[in-house]
Amino acid sequence: MKYRVLVLPRAAAEIEEAYLWIAERAPDSAVKWFNGLYSVIDTLEIFPERCPHAPEDDFFQQEIRQLLYGKRIGCYRILFTIDGDTVYILHVRHGARKQLEVQAAKKPRLKKISPQP
Repeated sequence: MKYRVLVLPRAAAEIEEAYLWIAERAPDSAVKWFNGLYSVIDTLEIFPERCPHAPEDDFFQQEIRQLLYGKRIGCYRILFTIDGDTVYILHVRHGARKQLEVQAAKKPRLKKISPQP
């Protein structure tokens, strides 16, 4: 089965931010990194279940998986979920960054508001 892969806006913004950071320091490397990242993301079209659960998986109702891209200090975590025949890229985070916070994973609680007389 071939999956459709969609990069969500938040993940696209994170990719752009990382690209710009790398481009300031090494423009040639930034283009190579960007093209390589999307090549790796494209591999999720086939058997995305091969990727392990992300550490954040315990905090979400949806199954969160990760695919690693890069080596050593240049490693990025591609966080994604699978829904039917679609893979949604949720985040692309540098491997040195902290895991997503538990608070970010929980839905906000709404307070009941009593009607004003």
